[in-house]
Amino acid sequence: MRVKIGKSSLHGNVVCPPSKSVAHRMLICAGLSDGTSVIKGVAKSDDMTATMNVLSAFGAGFSRDGDTLTVVGNGLSQIPDGNITASCLECGSTLRFLIPVAFMTGANVTLFGSKRLMSRPLGVYADIAKKNGLKFELSDNCVTLEGKLPAGEYHIPGNISSQFISGLLFALPFADGESKITVEPPLESAPYIDLTLDALHKFGIEILRPDKYTFIVNGKRKYRPFCGAVEGDWSNAAFFIAASKLGFDVNVSGLDENSLQGDKVCVSAFDEIKKGHAVISVAECPDLAPILMAFGALSGGVTLTDTARLKIKESDRGTAMAEELSKLGVDTKIYENEIVVSGGALHAPSEAISGHNDHRIVMAMSIMLLFTGGVIDGAEAVSKSLPEYFDIIKNLGGEVLTIEA
Repeated sequence: MRVKIGKSSLHGNVVCPPSKSVAHRMLICAGLSDGTSVIKGVAKSDDMTATMNVLSAFGAGFSRDGDTLTVVGNGLSQIPDGNITASCLECGSTLRFLIPVAFMTGANVTLFGSKRLMSRPLGVYADIAKKNGLKFELSDNCVTLEGKLPAGEYHIPGNISSQFISGLLFALPFADGESKITVEPPLESAPYIDLTLDALHKFGIEILRPDKYTFIVNGKRKYRPFCGAVEGDWSNAAFFIAASKLGFDVNVSGLDENSLQGDKVCVSAFDEIKKGHAVISVAECPDLAPILMAFGALSGGVTLTDTARLKIKESDRGTAMAEELSKLGVDTKIYENEIVVSGGALHAPSEAISGHNDHRIVMAMSIMLLFTGGVIDGAEAVSKSLPEYFDIIKNLGGEVLTIEA
């Protein structure tokens, strides 16, 4: 899908959509519970569909009424007969969260996904499978798993993705005994682990954490059904908050100031950039990198540190953003673990902006184009997390025209 964005001024209110990160975790816990849970505030997106695909294959049931999902879990006690297959679409969270759970089903499980998804790092799980004699076969479009993940000690690098830690935290309560997860420093994206622990607590699973890098998980536990709501999403709200900080009359509501979400630092980060060429670490908030780069380009520049992991997101986000910003006259330098974005005069791009099949690239560049005008190719990538994104921009007065299906 192509969209044409005209130079626009935004005005109005945005009620923040529910958090994808929180919804993922609550849906997984509900699907693993033994009973019925009701979760309010689950927005429709490709990522939510991916998680429900896999949990449904494990025997959970889902019914939707608006933004409310009723989830009937079976505690992994009634796994369908035969080989299990499910699609993770493009969702790295779904894949990494549910590979350890797949090992708890006792079935032969094949999880499908795009070539890009299967090329993202999974070596942590491959090593665990090899050590414990489990089947782990990876191809261009799927991973096949079989064998029971045992209780025991697990050593996980903390600088690749916190999703490996969360995946083990979801699965090991089903193990036969106590397990210990030790994280090798540095522990990056730590707020996402806090979100996992909070979701587990809501569903009756308590994890002991004697220090920052150690997690004790008791086995033979049962998830307890829970009814509750998903809080607002700071990750998606960041794009609208950026618009307000750039001078548009946009008010964003529906966010919890006390949230555990790491991306709530977007507010202070934008403020720092406005003061001058700020230096900001994205170790705890890698998903903010595209909008921070765009904001920096519009505000005199920014230097992002701890950027090495951006290479393994939905796209190579640093390089992708640099390529697209250059079309507007913005100079960006990419280093091994640092990105420097220069500010300065912008011009309208003479060619289409590429979305790189990455929702956050599309959203970040759309904010840029409100100042210059231009076309985004591959704009449908927003469906991964916020399908109604361009409708929201239109409702705020943005000139958005779909010019090609």
